[in-house]
Amino acid sequence: MRNQRFTATHLGSSAIQAMLAHALRDHQAGRLPEAERIYRQILAIDARQSDGLHLLGMVAYQAGRHHDAIAMIRKAISINGTQAAYHSNLGTVLQSQGTLDEAATCYERALALQPDLAEVHTNLGNIFQALDKLDQAIASHEQALELKPELPEAHYNLGLAQLLKGNFSSGWPNLEWRWQTKDHETPMRDYPQPLWTGEELASGRLLIWGEQGVGDEIMFAGLIPEVIRGGNRCVLECDRRLQPLFARSFPEIDVVPRNDPTYTPEPDIVAHLPSGSLPNLLRQSSAAFAATRSPYLFADPSARQRMRSRYADGRRLIGLAWHTTNRKSGRDRSLDLAFFTPLFARTDIRWITLQYGDHDDLEKQAVSAKSPILIDRDVDQLSDIDGFAAQVAAMDMVMTIDNSTAHLAGALGVPTWVMLPFARDWRWFQTREDSPWYPTLRLFRQPQRGDWHSVLQQMQRDL
Repeated sequence: MRNQRFTATHLGSSAIQAMLAHALRDHQAGRLPEAERIYRQILAIDARQSDGLHLLGMVAYQAGRHHDAIAMIRKAISINGTQAAYHSNLGTVLQSQGTLDEAATCYERALALQPDLAEVHTNLGNIFQALDKLDQAIASHEQALELKPELPEAHYNLGLAQLLKGNFSSGWPNLEWRWQTKDHETPMRDYPQPLWTGEELASGRLLIWGEQGVGDEIMFAGLIPEVIRGGNRCVLECDRRLQPLFARSFPEIDVVPRNDPTYTPEPDIVAHLPSGSLPNLLRQSSAAFAATRSPYLFADPSARQRMRSRYADGRRLIGLAWHTTNRKSGRDRSLDLAFFTPLFARTDIRWITLQYGDHDDLEKQAVSAKSPILIDRDVDQLSDIDGFAAQVAAMDMVMTIDNSTAHLAGALGVPTWVMLPFARDWRWFQTREDSPWYPTLRLFRQPQRGDWHSVLQQMQRDL
């Protein structure tokens, strides 16, 4: 989901207007310490200057001091409750803290004061989506687009909601607006060659370049076999850590590590496409997912066998990943290792960590949780993804939260159970227990926000 930057504030007509304008210029330019200094000077003159309080609260939010931000913006509202920006920005802070119902109320108050705020409509739509009210979410995003038809965030957020409902024909084109949003992780490449539109090229090669994160690159790589079957000669550019795995798995094409995304493609490159745009060409309906191959990635067989022999003791080998450091949604997706204690009681399973992170820290977590999980210090999931793929492939089964381990295990064709939060990512759709991206995956969903206990009970019954 894409949120707007904070809503522009109303500047009063008092003698401190010049100070506020100066501070706001610093603020919008990202010079937060300078802006904060001036806001505090204003409040030293007038402690009830509501614009200064509100904007100082937004500085606190952008600096990660969310509790301070909430307190200051609430105080600004108590002084002057007629400013839509105050309510909207309080909603933004509360939304970042997971306080969704209260955030929705703030957005609704802002819209009652100023109904034409397109950005607030799409922010409210994101709240509805997180609460699994997809029809209301779609209506909010569409209202935003009625007010501002070229608002990239509204198109993108609408696309996410449409894909959750399985509306591919509308969802994929709206996701193409990601390039215009303010916080898309990957910039569009400014190549002279045109974007590929799915045609068979008469000559030359097609460059497909990875975007977003490692998990995304792995998921979108599942469409590469179809591109190859289409008769085009391809170059696949990917994260350097994925190059050995992709090169082994797609021997028909050239796989190159990403070095400098500003480089000029070789002369025989006649078209290019970011990998995240492949579904818009190849997955326009649910039926199109029937072309998905499983597996489509292949680990080093020798390394896989070595690890399997090292771990084998007659019990079933189950790999486990429980945490992600994703700053936007990691809190909702992550679990404490102790959560799995009832499963650890089983004597017929040998548990192997597939969790990335410092090995010493993982050992401390295992001791604290009284977990029997094995931590293989020869495997570094972050720096050596090819080695990690061999470890995952050595498992009889994988249990993981929604992170890159789920994508890697699914692409390798390993039976995998994925634990999803209530506000799940678009790629897992709204209700299904399987994944058309990865036929060996099974999805376990929270029935309501924060209810991991029900997920654990279901896994215990089915294990």
